[in-house]
Amino acid sequence: MLKHFKIILEKHPDGYVAYPLGLKGVVVGEGDSYEEALTDVRSAIEFHIETFGQEATDYQIVWDTVKKEIPRIKPLNELPAASNGEYHP
Repeated sequence: MLKHFKIILEKHPDGYVAYPLGLKGVVVGEGDSYEEALTDVRSAIEFHIETFGQEATDYQIVWDTVKKEIPRIKPLNELPAASNGEYHP
């Protein structure tokens, strides 16, 4: 049976961090670019499965990448204030 892992990639001020969902244990990748973090987490997933065997997952891995940009949410102090001083989104 094939198993697709969703990989979350987060952009941080000092680079990118990537981690899979649906894998037993903690597996993380990092890099200066999106591609480096994705490559690193794929390598970490393969190492994790080689190390822990079928206990890590019961499925064969299939690599399929979808990139989505999530808009930045403005902090409250960047939102316009109402006349009474309260913030409203």
